[in-house]
Amino acid sequence: MTLDRFRPLADRAVTPFVNASARFGVTPDAVSVFAFLLAGAAGGAFYLGGGGGTGAAEPLWYLAGALFVFCNGWLDLLDGALARRLGTDSRAGDLLDHVLDRYADILMIVGLAAGVDRYPLGLAAITGVLMTSYLGTQGQAVGLDRVYGGLLGRADRLVLIGLIGLVAVFVTDPLAGLTPVGWLLVVFAVVGHFTAIQRFVGAYQALS
Repeated sequence: MTLDRFRPLADRAVTPFVNASARFGVTPDAVSVFAFLLAGAAGGAFYLGGGGGTGAAEPLWYLAGALFVFCNGWLDLLDGALARRLGTDSRAGDLLDHVLDRYADILMIVGLAAGVDRYPLGLAAITGVLMTSYLGTQGQAVGLDRVYGGLLGRADRLVLIGLIGLVAVFVTDPLAGLTPVGWLLVVFAVVGHFTAIQRFVGAYQALS
């Protein structure tokens, strides 16, 4: 994972928010649910930004979507750190966090694809993303540590979605037939499946 190397820096940056959340009695599960709602809002904003297949694109919605995605990513850091701080980290909380993260991924990518009316590309992208996540947890299911390796982990995806959302505010003309959002879906489709294969090969070799 490209951005995973910055995890210690991110953990230090999120510490004041962990302290404030603990002081006000915010629970990690509540943070996870709120992060999911932001992801849903991002998906809706991306749909509107691309025009929802009507051709009447509203690029400013991409700005809102990008901000929702960055907030989702920040809360994704916060919930786990808060659980560890409060000593409430549990398998149930881990399950809730991962289920909501997968649905969040689906909502954001479906919103992106539906907005620009690129459903087949969206299908290829979402399967790449879900297979990447599946291989990450399947390694753990067969007795390995959770697999975070590969080119495109969740942190990388969220940063890319946010950045392309910002680019899409200003760049609306297609390049080689695809808008920036369309090219983002191509990246998720190709690199997502490549990352899943990377994780499979690594796990398989570790078990052999």
